[in-house]
Amino acid sequence: MIEIRDRIKNKALHEKIMTAEAAAALIKDGMNIGASGFTPAGYPKAVPLALAKLAKEKPLKVNVWTGASVGAEFDGALAETNAIQKRLPYQTNDLLRKQINSGQVQYLDLHLSHTAQMSRYGFLVGSVDIALLEVCAIKEDGSLVPTTSMGNTASFVHSAKKVIVEVNITQPEQLECMHDAYLPQDPPHRSYIPIHSPGDRIGRTSIPCDPDKIIAIVPCDIIDGTRPLAPIDDDAKAMSGHLIEFLQHEIKQGRLPENLLPLQSGVGSVANAVISGLCDSPFENLSVYTEVIQDGMFDLIDAGKLTIASGTSLSPSPAALKRFHSNLDKYCPKIILRPLEIANSPEVARRLGVIAMNTAIEFDIYGHVNSTHTLGTKMMNGIGGSGDFARNGYLTFFFTNSTAKGGAISSVVPMCSHIDHTEHDTDVFITERGVADVRGLSPKERARVIIKNTAHPDYQPLLLDYLERAEKATGFAHTPHLLKEAFSFHTRFMETGTMKK
Repeated sequence: MIEIRDRIKNKALHEKIMTAEAAAALIKDGMNIGASGFTPAGYPKAVPLALAKLAKEKPLKVNVWTGASVGAEFDGALAETNAIQKRLPYQTNDLLRKQINSGQVQYLDLHLSHTAQMSRYGFLVGSVDIALLEVCAIKEDGSLVPTTSMGNTASFVHSAKKVIVEVNITQPEQLECMHDAYLPQDPPHRSYIPIHSPGDRIGRTSIPCDPDKIIAIVPCDIIDGTRPLAPIDDDAKAMSGHLIEFLQHEIKQGRLPENLLPLQSGVGSVANAVISGLCDSPFENLSVYTEVIQDGMFDLIDAGKLTIASGTSLSPSPAALKRFHSNLDKYCPKIILRPLEIANSPEVARRLGVIAMNTAIEFDIYGHVNSTHTLGTKMMNGIGGSGDFARNGYLTFFFTNSTAKGGAISSVVPMCSHIDHTEHDTDVFITERGVADVRGLSPKERARVIIKNTAHPDYQPLLLDYLERAEKATGFAHTPHLLKEAFSFHTRFMETGTMKK
């Protein structure tokens, strides 16, 4: 067995060290598992793999609650053995997604900032039976030092009946300096969260835990299964360029300070490319208040442009993870990892004036956004934290390529097939084609700006024709629609394989 005793400062807990198989056997059919992890970072690995092996021998079902997505050793392994009954609040695993969309797994897609408090309120059908988490060390008082993410770990540990801990020796103990564990009280006792700038620290570097709650401690030496990011292509460079030009204009108009306001960026290759593009911008002394810290933010630190990055998870590519581990003294002082409900707090986002930048599957001519479902029915990943920031940001951007599937799909449509963000929560849309600033515009004004500035030329005539006919048919109603044709782009794609006529 891997030696972890030097990582466990509370010697009384040494007697609870056991194998992953023994710990997995403590998890029973029907339990609610509250796990650490946010993206493939800081998630338990050894115990889920052992649990999946047990499920092959004796079928069982558990309900899995996390911060967001987790790695293949967790979601993938349990999905392969059909061991997941219900999953929340976000996922990215291909097999699990198929099981969700075939009805094999029940899925609850939540605003990420809501999940921890909903679990504490008892809204999620039962409480956390077992908190299952990864740490790099356990302190003398039993408190737990997270690894590369905070997610909902602090809340799950607080409310769980029992706790199973994986001590991962591949994760350096030096990670402790990044963490800021703070758990808000629940109503009617909740006070404001005392964060006034992204660099403010308000909690502890470890998560409080009653040692008596800990029923198992498991050694682990499996590294985070981080994903490579797609190369930054011409479309992503164009979108980043449009963003920089727009922000420069806002500064000239006196609507933004020269170092902008705290930046929030969603997860994925497009979001990372947009952030990375800021390295070549004139902006200095930038700050970040976001969920996930990806490669682009390490690039900004290396360029000397970023003063502090506050998030809930480190989710770099494999190459950037090596860069991080090789330069802990450089990066750790620039990074703060907070509990998800603090990192994504609507209260804090609005107070700081966060510039929210997220990606969309599609948006419609009136400014509604679909960020979760393909063709209105098939779940992709989930809303994640985009809604937490979109409604509460100082400025809210949504990015997407103007087309997908080689041009067969227009990302700008007459009406979204599923709506996650309404027109009331969106300000600016950016595709490689350009920028649609819809602030202060009525629906019909928005439609023309969105069509002209962001839609692909192949689809602009179709969209404008739809709008003009809808206006005439409805007597120029406030939000004109032809209900029989509102989803015509989607139905045409389903019938012919393309949204083009």
